[in-house]
Amino acid sequence: MPHVTISRRGAERVRAGHPWVYQSDVVTADAEPGDLVRVSTEQRRPVGWALWSSSSQISLRFVSTDRDLDEATFWRDRLTAALDYRRSLAIAGNAGRLVHGEADRLPGLVVDRYGDVLVMQTLTQGTDRRLADLANTLVELVAPRGILARNDPKVRRLEGLDEQVAVVFGEVPDLVEVTEGAIRHDVDVRHGQKTGLFLDQRENHLAAAAYGHGRALDGFSYHGGFALQLAAACETVLALDSSAPAVAAIAANAKRNALANVEAREANVFDELRELEIAEQRFDTIVLDPPAFARNKSAVPRAVAGYKEINLRAFKLLEPGGCLITCSCSYNVDEALFQDIVLDAARDARAIVTLVEKRMQARDHPILLGVPETHYLKCLVLRKIG
Repeated sequence: MPHVTISRRGAERVRAGHPWVYQSDVVTADAEPGDLVRVSTEQRRPVGWALWSSSSQISLRFVSTDRDLDEATFWRDRLTAALDYRRSLAIAGNAGRLVHGEADRLPGLVVDRYGDVLVMQTLTQGTDRRLADLANTLVELVAPRGILARNDPKVRRLEGLDEQVAVVFGEVPDLVEVTEGAIRHDVDVRHGQKTGLFLDQRENHLAAAAYGHGRALDGFSYHGGFALQLAAACETVLALDSSAPAVAAIAANAKRNALANVEAREANVFDELRELEIAEQRFDTIVLDPPAFARNKSAVPRAVAGYKEINLRAFKLLEPGGCLITCSCSYNVDEALFQDIVLDAARDARAIVTLVEKRMQARDHPILLGVPETHYLKCLVLRKIG
């Protein structure tokens, strides 16, 4: 039986509810890359079961603190529980996350559904070693048309794994049509951001329509998740993104949904916000959903400056009575810091602002309490009252 012993500090971390043990807290290891290992303290007290990584700084990812575990049934049972939870959510549309790593006690595994196609990511040695078995179990439980292993995230390098994209079951078309509320999207699951769409923003896209009115601006629009939902509630929507393919996708999806009031523009959003302010343009609804500005702690100061800049410009462009929906997906910028940044931006813009609602990632991307790394998406709904 593969076995790893860990320090007292590592054991206390697990008992406090965090499933990761770092390399610095590993005392001895008798295991092969990706093994499911029995873990104990130096005093031989059992701690539980974890997936072992021989390369990552995160050496152990715990799956259970029980004394016994039967791997013959473990993976199916956990997948079944994750799928049952998603069915209980009654998601509007046919795209969503089925497995969300640590929050489903399946660390290193992501499974997304796009219509009748599944996209999976095995991001650790443990899940990558079991890719074929996991895919076979998903075929039995979900009966998809096809499964794509979208294993191109750079994080796999930390596990000593190659980056690759491959069909592991059935057939996967170049474009998959999905619905998000009443909006239809064509999704490129092989090349699109993340696994195709920003599914973690799905419920925020739908919620935005309830606040949208008048003239709308959607910054960092990607494929227009916010812009297309706002179109039904707003007179006009201007969607901005620096990616030409993303702008083309917005235009194509606006056309397929018969949304003639959506304009997609290729632009550097920072520069365009300044230009709109100089031109004395004004909007009643503004959405800011930038990419992660702080991918590590050292990037936080620069991220703070970036978030403040775009929110300051947004407040200046926003009409009194208007709504700003502003987001951050940087884990290293927590909710309290993000709210402070937005407040500083409002002060510098001489805007009086109320906080209407705090939102986060969609419910099929649950947050595991005690594991702050699983709470990464912040979404503030604000109203400018003066």
